[in-house]
Amino acid sequence: MIAKLKGVIDNIGEDCCIIDVNGVGYLVNMSSRSLSKLKQGDYAALLIETVIKEDSITLFGFQSPWEKEWFNTLTKIQGVGGKVCLNILSVLSPAQLSQAVAAQDKSSFLRAAGVGPKLAARLVTELKDKIVTIPVEYMNGKELNTNMDETDDPKETKSSAKSTPEPETDQTYTKTEDVTSALTNLGYQKIEAYRIASEVCLKNPDADLGTLIRLALKEFNQ
Repeated sequence: MIAKLKGVIDNIGEDCCIIDVNGVGYLVNMSSRSLSKLKQGDYAALLIETVIKEDSITLFGFQSPWEKEWFNTLTKIQGVGGKVCLNILSVLSPAQLSQAVAAQDKSSFLRAAGVGPKLAARLVTELKDKIVTIPVEYMNGKELNTNMDETDDPKETKSSAKSTPEPETDQTYTKTEDVTSALTNLGYQKIEAYRIASEVCLKNPDADLGTLIRLALKEFNQ
């Protein structure tokens, strides 16, 4: 079972890439969001989910553990195969997926190819208790180990290592997680706390954490 591949990005296609690992090229299916962060000729490390069927072995690649965890969570929903799952991950980041589920936002899922109204409704319903929590450290760009630096390969220079794209940050999502944590510590159910926290943070992007918590509590008490 392949869980991780580390090597040179040999070729990048529309929905897959070939990564050369010691002369062996592995075809890895990926979301367009993750593929856009790769560059042909660069060294990279990809997390892998190996799907084995009677007539095929398919590799799915990810640039963060949370993208992979969402893949595994999504593919447990009836009607969501690997291809549809990658389509969803192409239009929604792991953080945006958590927000969409918490807000029961079917329209966000409808942006993905292969997702119709019935499937979107089933997704938000069946995923409501399965939100993937993403650590604040990752959202701040400090917790991603899927790109190699010059210490992984002596031929890489410092300048090429610095050219590796940094993971996306999402300050609104970070605040949402902090407010959600505070609310759940006060005894509120996580799914409802996440929904209220998301709404409050989106409406008040410049507010500090204390103010956001007070606003969220006010929403609960209405």
